[in-house]
Amino acid sequence: MIPADRGLRLLRPEARKLMKSFHTFLIAGSLLAGFAAAQSQTRYQITDLGTLGGSYSFAYGLNSAGQIAGGSATPAQTGGIAQTAFLWSRGHMINLGTLGGPACPACSSEGANTSANGDVAIISETATKDPNGEDFCQFGTNLQCLAAVWRNGVMTALPTLPDGNNAEAYWINSGGDISGFSETGTPDTCIAPMQKYRYEAVKWSRDGKINLLPPLPGDTVGFAFGINDNGQVVGSSGLCSNVTLPPFGPPNAPHAVLWDKDGTPTDLGTLPGGVTNVASGVNNRGDVIGDVQFADGTVHAFLWTKHSPMQDLGVPDGDFVSVVPCCNAINNSGDIVGFSCPGPMGNCRAIVRRNNQWVDMNELALPGTSLYLTGVASINDSGQIAGVGVTPSGDTHGFLATPAHTKAAAEPKDLTVTQSSIQLDASQSTSADGKPLTYVWTIPQGYPSAAISGGTTATPTVTFPLTRGTYQFQLTVTDSSGTTSTDIATVSYMGN
Repeated sequence: MIPADRGLRLLRPEARKLMKSFHTFLIAGSLLAGFAAAQSQTRYQITDLGTLGGSYSFAYGLNSAGQIAGGSATPAQTGGIAQTAFLWSRGHMINLGTLGGPACPACSSEGANTSANGDVAIISETATKDPNGEDFCQFGTNLQCLAAVWRNGVMTALPTLPDGNNAEAYWINSGGDISGFSETGTPDTCIAPMQKYRYEAVKWSRDGKINLLPPLPGDTVGFAFGINDNGQVVGSSGLCSNVTLPPFGPPNAPHAVLWDKDGTPTDLGTLPGGVTNVASGVNNRGDVIGDVQFADGTVHAFLWTKHSPMQDLGVPDGDFVSVVPCCNAINNSGDIVGFSCPGPMGNCRAIVRRNNQWVDMNELALPGTSLYLTGVASINDSGQIAGVGVTPSGDTHGFLATPAHTKAAAEPKDLTVTQSSIQLDASQSTSADGKPLTYVWTIPQGYPSAAISGGTTATPTVTFPLTRGTYQFQLTVTDSSGTTSTDIATVSYMGN
């Protein structure tokens, strides 16, 4: 059995293991009770991000341009945990490498998030063994783990706090500031000899300077997750006796914290009966999301705003956990994403929250995707969502979900042919609600006529007359609500 609290770090090392364990049981099942009806919700076109040549990939951070940072197995990485950081952009996955370089094939890394200009916050192993045998990055190698930034094609390690050996970067904002945590040189005897030193929440400025984010009064350790464009950071703090941090499990602490731009911490409170509290994401309005674990092991997502105390976002009926992952699971419109599970050994699925209701994203995916969507990592202000799903063969792949619009797509474009008949194609047209479209093909005024057979289908046949020239065919699609969209196919006929 897998403890529910291991789901608090979806899509980072511990939660990645959680999701892989859940995947063993993931055969797309029935809908969870308590989800909102999908019919009136935004539908999504799902893009499988693929891999760097290995069998699995994980999508973490998503910027406003639809670029995604994450980690993927290369052909040499087959262990299910080892991976290499990537930046995915417009259908291409760029290998960002590791701090260990080519001389360290055992090194792993993962891209945590990418800013609007394509800079990537990264955690990466180096080729140096950790002096205390810790596995801070949780890739199973016991190599030193450092925060890093990839900028202008170069990965640069970020500093640790004085005398610290390890650090992790979790998020980067539009100004290049990065949130995370670092070990210090202060001995920590709570779980010695396994954990030698304390760790603190930090913020790195764009110039690489590290800034300590102090824990709440009375606490001694902390960690930071999300950061917004105003420099506010969220995370948690506590004592070394009641806080969990890698390599001993996912971050857990008694106090959810919001650090203001100047580093001043605010205790966000808890829900009635809450035991541990992790603040994981913050938008530019200062709205904070996170998770509370209760004594019975159940986990509920929460929302905190400067106008109201912590609110319980609940779980779908019959479920055990609803988790909002680090670190951008809420956008500036207040849309929230995460995952939900009916129990420690159940069918987890990606969820999105709108109008105070959770919706199963698998019910919102347009036909054609082969992925079963198990978890969501982040959402941008355009409503695009990045997360992970399971392929029919059981592998984990990152995905990008893009809100669907009713849009005509007429092919071919600027094609030159000599044959007298060709087929047009509207199969890439999309419908906002996922229901069937109607198709009408016509010839725009001023262009030569041609015979169109099947002009109300997605793939009509066109027969050209004897006249050479440029022909255009206008496609009009209409969805179930009556919304229309048009596009043009252009063909140059050069036959006899």
